[in-house]
Amino acid sequence: MIRNREGLAKTGAHETALDCIEAGIEAAQPTRVMNEALELDGRELTVGDATVDLDGYDEVVVVGGGKAAAQMATVIEDVLGEWLTDGVVVTNDPQETSRIRVVEGSHPTPNEAGEEGARRVLSLADGATGETLVLCLISGGGSALLPAPVDGVSLAELQSLTDDLLSSGATIHEINAVRKHLSAIKGGQLAAAAAPATVHSLLVSDVVGDDPSVIASGPTVPDESTYADALAVLERYDIQPSTAVEAHLEEGVAGERPETPAAGDSVFEQARLHVLANGFTALAAARTVAEERGYTPVILSSRIEGEAREAAKTHAAIAEEARASANPVSPPAVFLSGGETTVTLRGDGTGGPNQEFVLSGALTVESAGVVVASVDTDGKDGASDVAGALADRETLDNRRQARTALATNDVSPYLVERNAVIETGKTGTNVNDLRVLVVDDTDSP
Repeated sequence: MIRNREGLAKTGAHETALDCIEAGIEAAQPTRVMNEALELDGRELTVGDATVDLDGYDEVVVVGGGKAAAQMATVIEDVLGEWLTDGVVVTNDPQETSRIRVVEGSHPTPNEAGEEGARRVLSLADGATGETLVLCLISGGGSALLPAPVDGVSLAELQSLTDDLLSSGATIHEINAVRKHLSAIKGGQLAAAAAPATVHSLLVSDVVGDDPSVIASGPTVPDESTYADALAVLERYDIQPSTAVEAHLEEGVAGERPETPAAGDSVFEQARLHVLANGFTALAAARTVAEERGYTPVILSSRIEGEAREAAKTHAAIAEEARASANPVSPPAVFLSGGETTVTLRGDGTGGPNQEFVLSGALTVESAGVVVASVDTDGKDGASDVAGALADRETLDNRRQARTALATNDVSPYLVERNAVIETGKTGTNVNDLRVLVVDDTDSP
């Protein structure tokens, strides 16, 4: 899975970090979790903890979007066979399918193909009736891959706004509050289009806390955010939207446009939700590997957020505390965390939150016996083409240059020059970041 593993596996501690990362990504593979969640016995389809009698429906359709959507679609095709009537999903990782149309969009900035695919998804849902079973496949990245901008707002305007939001340091909750109110599909509106059909949503979560209203901007679940919330986000981060976007949001605040459907709305009466994998899925697998390698594993949290470089300092301090005082555990130990950190852009370099985490962590640790690794489980860290990085104190042969790289958000070239980036390519899943700190009980390699 890690293409350049050989060059990264310098010591046993480095190998352990890489093993933990590979195990975490593998555990969250959509084909794996889908096969575990789905079973067809005659006419009865088991979806998670629910059983559906397929004889009760005239048609079964599949819709959805996200980085894992196509892989999820291949499994559901195999399971349903002739029961499947139609389907369309949008992804940036296309797979070969026979019945479900796969549209390739882009992430993190939406494109025309994604918009076209989102319109197809919306159209198929809109044609559903009370005798339709809709299986909705949702995973991380669905917000960008299912744009469907509202009337009066162009895709170009949405693209520009998305770029501004992503570089602002806003949280995913804040970004999605804006996107929901500029979309015809997000914030429960896909469920509204499909009503009164029965809708079962299968989710691979990339959201801290697994809030389904945030995963892919919650197309099939109630939305508690408002137009006022969306405008407040733009004001908070000093983002000036286009005239059309600002007008649309202000009209919503004034009550001239309907809000997204909230809890208690009748459109959700036949909607069910199943979270198949999340950040803890990856952490649990990494924990098992660390234990098998003879380390004491500690999962710090699956909910780490905030500025990547600052989170790294806290993680590094925990590792140093373990070496100095055997708290919270004695080395050899592996500290694990998940969640989604962010980067506030101050320069125009290349990198991503996971690479910034690693560089900041390696700058902070004082012991040679600490290895810092972090990846985005989808294989793409920020706007870079690598999953993340792995480093220790010895990696940083020029610490002044490393600090400059952090200050200018240009960490990727620095880490590439030192063979410290982790390359996986697209992994087909997305359950947020996976961070691994391996703490040995000696300073020797």
